[in-house]
Amino acid sequence: MATVLVVDDTPSIRFLIRTNLELAGHRVIEAFDGQDSLDMLAACDPLPDAVTMDMMMPRMDGVTAVERIRAHERWRNVGIVMVTTQGQQYDVARASHAGVDAYVTKPFHPDALVATVERVIAARKAGRG
Repeated sequence: MATVLVVDDTPSIRFLIRTNLELAGHRVIEAFDGQDSLDMLAACDPLPDAVTMDMMMPRMDGVTAVERIRAHERWRNVGIVMVTTQGQQYDVARASHAGVDAYVTKPFHPDALVATVERVIAARKAGRG
């Protein structure tokens, strides 16, 4: 069982992601925007195995949050899956440059999202992240 931090400013999306990850046997914690995700990571011990991160959120967007996670010594090895409606090549490139491990566009197939999160967690644990 892995722990996943689900970050999205839309409660129904957080619920959808949470439900599918929990059905797959994972533990889920939630944050409502990029700043909240950093606050949650600072308080987590142990750290979650992965983060699903929305791109467009108030206070701090997902790309900025990913950059800060990757810059932080303690957090840099957490797997990150960007889950967003922003599917243009520019957005994918920005997220990739910031350090995401995978990119999923909304609307997504729940099984595909769970498989992507699990693949990222497995790769990070194997040292390939």
